[in-house]
Amino acid sequence: MHNIKDLPILLDEHTAALDPKTAAKVLETTDEIIKRNNLTTLMITHNMKDAIAHGNRLIMMMDGNIILDIKGEEKKKLTVEDLLHKFEEASGEEFASDKALLG
Repeated sequence: MHNIKDLPILLDEHTAALDPKTAAKVLETTDEIIKRNNLTTLMITHNMKDAIAHGNRLIMMMDGNIILDIKGEEKKKLTVEDLLHKFEEASGEEFASDKALLG
């Protein structure tokens, strides 16, 4: 039998259908639970602002392939615009006008 703290948590777009105020509260509560219990968590999101604010490692995928893996000091310095630029460079796609990614 596994202890619940030994199991990773998968958060798949867990704030996608929420209004901004409720989404912020859910993210705050999620962060508290993860930190308090030292949980390994994978958060899937299209919101780059949330990815930067709540993740300690960013892995971006396109067509099932990892095209960016950002962590450590590089991640700490990122803005949403920087991340969009890196994603555009790696993917060859333009996303700067996609406001949904900006959060």
